[in-house]
Amino acid sequence: MADGNRNDRRDGEEGDGEVWANFSGTFRKVQTVLDRNRSLIQQVNDNHQSRIPDNMAKNVPLIQEINHNISTVSSLYSDLSSNFASSFRHRNGKDADGRHGGTKA
Repeated sequence: MADGNRNDRRDGEEGDGEVWANFSGTFRKVQTVLDRNRSLIQQVNDNHQSRIPDNMAKNVPLIQEINHNISTVSSLYSDLSSNFASSFRHRNGKDADGRHGGTKA
């Protein structure tokens, strides 16, 4: 029985590695999008401060991209939250309804 517990722990540790790798990858994606937004916001500010009509017009697609990027970050965090909750339930041996073992009463 001790060997079975050791294998369960090892499987859990491997699962933890996968979970953390997923988190890490998602956080890298989020940071990339946020870095892009920082650059876009700087461009928008520069265009706005110039008061040149053509530069001001260039802000429209830049702001649209910023808005899209915000949606992307929100979606990534939502997926991350769902994945974390699923991993936590799985690790604790509970089904989606919070019951142990996935059996229905």
